[in-house]
Amino acid sequence: MILTFVEHDRGTVNELSFEALTFGRRLAERVGAEHRAVLIGDAGRPLADGLAAYGVATAHLAVDDRLDDYAPAAWGRSVAGLLRTLRPAVVVAAASDRGSEVLAHAAAMLDAPLAANVTEIADASADPAAPWTLIRQRWGGSLLEEARLDAPVKLLTLAPHAVRAEPAPEPGPVALETFAPEFDDGDLAVRVTDRVPASSGKVSLAEAKVVVGGGRGVGGPEGFVALEELAGLLGGAVGCSRVVTSNGWRPHSDQIGQTGTRIAPALYIACGISGATQHIVGCRAAKRILVINTDPEAPILSHADHAIIGDVRTVVPAITAEIRKVLAATGG
Repeated sequence: MILTFVEHDRGTVNELSFEALTFGRRLAERVGAEHRAVLIGDAGRPLADGLAAYGVATAHLAVDDRLDDYAPAAWGRSVAGLLRTLRPAVVVAAASDRGSEVLAHAAAMLDAPLAANVTEIADASADPAAPWTLIRQRWGGSLLEEARLDAPVKLLTLAPHAVRAEPAPEPGPVALETFAPEFDDGDLAVRVTDRVPASSGKVSLAEAKVVVGGGRGVGGPEGFVALEELAGLLGGAVGCSRVVTSNGWRPHSDQIGQTGTRIAPALYIACGISGATQHIVGCRAAKRILVINTDPEAPILSHADHAIIGDVRTVVPAITAEIRKVLAATGG
């Protein structure tokens, strides 16, 4: 059995979980196993039927009023308890903040190894007791490691955008089975108790189809005005490098990189960004990268599909002006 942890927030599925579900389904088909899923909290109940599209045969739902909002240890305890009952061969979760945290808690509670940021299974056996060979990202994605995972129940997280989410060609029905997990008040010591809504009307950086990123070369906080204008015309979002947040020019929520948001837009326009390793980790899944930089030797150029060597404070307004001309001519 392959079990996929499906992360949701009050009934809204994290997009990375669809990638994990795709990975889990393909793995189940490869080793001839059943694909199941686990959801935490009653808000996940309406999601069960939709999991059929990803080849899930049975969805296990942990039900307890105290699980309705995120509590990492309690969620991990719920998953660990289910694993003791089901004894699946493999457990898959997305390597999102919550997916990684929940599976880490479950692994610690089971005294089991956890392989993080896996990109592929190089060697998988239909025998659940046999060791598997995995490829996973290390050092912030700057290198790939071939690792051997040998455990009765193999826990792993899937690196963001390592696979593209794809529904099953012939989905079947999903059986829903609820269970009451056992945990104590200590597992609720860390939990979500309040929420501050994000600014409305902004495109999410993680989900934007176009991202305009700014680095030190933008010159300062005022330099992001032009980037905001360009992103607005393209229906995109604005991000930044770590040095920008370190200087206080933009909030951490705008940071792209290993310690920020990992993006996968159709187009990433990197403006005045040198391209440190941790930033490349965050944008490497972009379909196309356009770099605007005064330095023709900037490391990020080796990852670019297109490049403009010039000052972003001149180039970006020129691009914006041309886009406005095209939109005016086409009535867009």
